[in-house]
Amino acid sequence: MGFLDGRVAVVTGGNRGIGRGIVEALAAEGARVALTARERRDAERAAREVGGKSMGFACDVRHHEQVVWLFEQVARAAGGTDILVNNAGVGIFGPVAETSPEDWRTVIETNLNGVFYCCHEAIPQMKSRGGGYILNISSLAGKNAFPNGAAYNASKFGLNGFSEALMQEVRYDGIRVSYLMPGSVATEFGRGASTKGAWALTPPDVAEVVIDLLRSPARALFSRVEMRPSKPPRK
Repeated sequence: MGFLDGRVAVVTGGNRGIGRGIVEALAAEGARVALTARERRDAERAAREVGGKSMGFACDVRHHEQVVWLFEQVARAAGGTDILVNNAGVGIFGPVAETSPEDWRTVIETNLNGVFYCCHEAIPQMKSRGGGYILNISSLAGKNAFPNGAAYNASKFGLNGFSEALMQEVRYDGIRVSYLMPGSVATEFGRGASTKGAWALTPPDVAEVVIDLLRSPARALFSRVEMRPSKPPRK
């Protein structure tokens, strides 16, 4: 038994990395979790591995029609959505002059448009269920720009602004919105991830913050959380 018994959560990009850590933490607290991956076999394999009441769905969040289908399936299987974790993201890095329009669109459409699509579909379900919680996984790259990161920076700066506006829109509907800004996390994502050592944050570190936010009193809203490794390599 957990404090999320009876609650339904959707976690995009939940088959690996930060998303997988969040899925496992939610499931451990009793939530029925619908996780997504772009490939059906990856989503279903992850759901089987997590076990419990987990469900796996194929969904590329860049495509609105796939997101609509996802939330229809969740409503059909579990009655609706109480918690949405927008975690699906990509990072393509390089100089602007060498970034193809296709790569630019991939980053913006996944990291920003996909969040909009998911929120657009989840909010009516949350309102019908008396409220909910939306957690957007951003990055410290959403406040700290760096060379060769223009596409990724733009997507995360935009995500932060979107999250703050949305928070103010839906707070009186009983829906809380938070965005998390992790620094270096030891996953396969991003620049030089394979070289990160024990100093880096881990997916369970981020997942623990998600659980803490969900446990917080309904009258409190932690709208933005910044996370950094406590002891990164000295420069």
